[in-house]
Amino acid sequence: MDEIEITRNQDERIHKLFLDPTGSHLLITLVSLETLYVSRCSRKIRPLPKWRSHLVDSVAWNKFAGTEASTGSVLVGTHRGMIFEAELNSTEQGLFGGSPDVTFRRVYELEEDGEPAPVCCLEMERIFEGRYLVMATTRKRLYQFVATGSEGDTTALQGLFSRYLNEPPSFLEFPAHFGYSDLALYTPKLRSSPRAFAWMTGSGVYYGSLDCGRQGSLLTDTQQWTYPTDLSADHKHPLSITLTQFHFLLLFPDHLSAVCTLNGQRIFQDSYPSKFGHLLKMVKDPIKGTVWTYTDNAVFRYYISQESRDVWQMYLSLGRFDLAKEYCKDRPECLDKVQTKQAEHYFDVGKYAESAMYYALTHAPFEEVALKFVKAKQDDALKIFLCKKLGNLKSEEKTQIAMLVAWIVELYLNRLGELRDAGESKISLFKATREEFHKFLAQNRVKECLLAMRTRAMIYNLIASHGDVQDLLFFATLIQDYERVVAHHLQQEDYLGALEVMAKHGNDKLFYKFSPSLVQHIPREVVRAWIEMARNGKLEPKRLVPALVGVSHGVLAGDLAHHALRFLEFCVEELHVPDGAVHDALLALYAQHEPTQVLPYLERQGSTIEQVHYDPGAALRLCVENGLSRAAVHLYSILGQYEEAVDLALQVDVELAKHNADRPEEDDELRRKLWLKIASHAVETGQDVQQAMACLPNCHLLKIEDVLPFFPDFVTIDHFKEAICSSLQDYNQHIEELKVEMEEATESALRIRDDIKEVRNRHGAVGAQDRCTSCGFPLLSRGFFLFLCGHRFHADCLAREVFPHLSSAKKTALDELQQRLGDSGTPAPGKTRRHIHRGEDEGSTAADKEQLSREQLKQEIDDIIAAECIYCGDIMIKSIDKPWGRG
Repeated sequence: MDEIEITRNQDERIHKLFLDPTGSHLLITLVSLETLYVSRCSRKIRPLPKWRSHLVDSVAWNKFAGTEASTGSVLVGTHRGMIFEAELNSTEQGLFGGSPDVTFRRVYELEEDGEPAPVCCLEMERIFEGRYLVMATTRKRLYQFVATGSEGDTTALQGLFSRYLNEPPSFLEFPAHFGYSDLALYTPKLRSSPRAFAWMTGSGVYYGSLDCGRQGSLLTDTQQWTYPTDLSADHKHPLSITLTQFHFLLLFPDHLSAVCTLNGQRIFQDSYPSKFGHLLKMVKDPIKGTVWTYTDNAVFRYYISQESRDVWQMYLSLGRFDLAKEYCKDRPECLDKVQTKQAEHYFDVGKYAESAMYYALTHAPFEEVALKFVKAKQDDALKIFLCKKLGNLKSEEKTQIAMLVAWIVELYLNRLGELRDAGESKISLFKATREEFHKFLAQNRVKECLLAMRTRAMIYNLIASHGDVQDLLFFATLIQDYERVVAHHLQQEDYLGALEVMAKHGNDKLFYKFSPSLVQHIPREVVRAWIEMARNGKLEPKRLVPALVGVSHGVLAGDLAHHALRFLEFCVEELHVPDGAVHDALLALYAQHEPTQVLPYLERQGSTIEQVHYDPGAALRLCVENGLSRAAVHLYSILGQYEEAVDLALQVDVELAKHNADRPEEDDELRRKLWLKIASHAVETGQDVQQAMACLPNCHLLKIEDVLPFFPDFVTIDHFKEAICSSLQDYNQHIEELKVEMEEATESALRIRDDIKEVRNRHGAVGAQDRCTSCGFPLLSRGFFLFLCGHRFHADCLAREVFPHLSSAKKTALDELQQRLGDSGTPAPGKTRRHIHRGEDEGSTAADKEQLSREQLKQEIDDIIAAECIYCGDIMIKSIDKPWGRG
């Protein structure tokens, strides 16, 4: 804090001080009509020559143009009613600094009763881009100046007053005055537009709101607060006024009072002890919002906090519910009181819909509010209340949701019934109400409730009791109860409508259930829908077969049979459905309506029972019943009943019988029997020797002697001459082949005998320098094995190498044999004798049975571990895929 000496003249007195909102510029007016300027940059007092001879009573700072170096254009009001536009610059120029007053020109003059009047207060605000407001007060008048100028225009203020030179501005006047007045504006932020004003006059405080968007006067919602009667003495007149968001503060010589602008009640008073002297002035920090007062001896500061805490109650008492809710939105209990009061207000004035809206937001007892609307016979308002309450419920409150939904549905149905009975005059309202009802049912929360079985049944009963079929169908569709919708269409014989519902929703269960009824009436459309659904994989064709049972049994024919065949052919030929029911149904329809297609279908399916998808037994029965012999022959053959197939084929076509006689390729005896049937048939039916003889070359299993018994006793032998000669030649050739085979067998036996002799005499030689292939130590140091491949192993080394590769059974057997051999006291195998693999008989000649048993044990052990060379046998081949270092 710095102290600055203003003047050394003891008689000089300060008239007023004016500090700009940023604290950068200070004006000091002296009673001697001189004005001084101090800048925060220099802290040097500089006189303002152009201001001399004017006693400055007020200054309006420019919050938007001012900087630390310059004030921008400001307004100055003097004691003689003149208003000047001025600009100050804190920069010192030249050797002696120069004058800071860049501009000082008169722009207007205020009067009272034809005489110049002091400009007690000046306030300047830019309320919109380029639009300025200047408020000026004299002792008993309040002036407004509003004009538009471009942003940054230095002549904007001069132009603002120029329009009022010929047209005096509007003003307010209160005759009583103290010889001065004071004006305060409220702005939420430093550079925002003002929201309210308060003018301290001789009659009281005139205050209200500022509507910056209005044309003409900006003052709105104005009120006047008169001073209490105990302030009549002169020394009790207010000295200064300050305005906050909801209060104005009045400074008196000995106390400070706060008055609420909403209801005009004085809510605070702070008295000052006389020791500090009389209060002189009160100012408000435009940035921080703190309030300062001072006397000759002291300075006081007030902090304003929680000013809006109880404002909601004042707005509520004034009926301004929106503002009341705004200021208690963070206090649920207060907000509930406001909404309850608002709902009661609307109910009292007959605005039942609005009342219902707000009652639904409160915690008022549900039953009381509902009965209130019921007694008033306001069903529409009650419906609104219930709908809002429904929206406020939690999803877990299922019982309450179901109750409200049922009540609302009942209200809608009653209203729709009333409108329906009113006739054509209410048809548009009826349609709108029905649409609103449908939208209500389609809400997610309501729909979830309706999907519950108990609620669904209750709503069905409610709608049915009102007899509204259209609403019933809408409800059934909404909850996806398509079965009821389709059943209704069928009941009304609207078959296309039923099919449309089924096809639209693609529900396969509906097709399975209702297709038998629909296909009887609209087969073309039904089959088209079947094909579309089946192509998309939404239908199982086999489950539609029952719908075609009537067709397959001949109950229906013509167009229906044609479309049934079209669907089944699509399933078999395009979808390749393997289900036997589908194929059986197709065969049945073919047999009844298109018999010429049976055999081609059977041939396409295949010639073995594994290839076909139909039931061959049932198909055979159908073919026999319908006289389809060729198809029956095909089916007999598939079933393996070749004798029946040939017997039936001989009745139709001998060539067909021959074809089927060759079918059992692996059963020569059966083939021979079938060809004998053909030959017998040829002889019995036409005594045709040539045809019977033709069977012999077709089947090599038949001989002339097989066919001869079928002919009569008196048949010319010339017919058999060629066949007999051919048969004799075949016998001779067969005998020669047997001779060759016998000679080859004899030679083979001799070669085997020689090989056995050679093997018995095979041996190998082992020297003292030979070593074990596994451990590398001398081979003769202990028992060993020598293999034909040349590899040599100690017996224990070979056992160790072979053991990991043995199967579990052989490992167990080897352990048991070694255990039994150890119990008998016999040394381990290979330690007392040498073996030549597969070449030496180790049988003992001792007569002792126990010794013979030991030798057998050793032989069995040798057979296991020395069955093959571990490096040249199967063990090495099987271990090729195993990693190195693992057994």
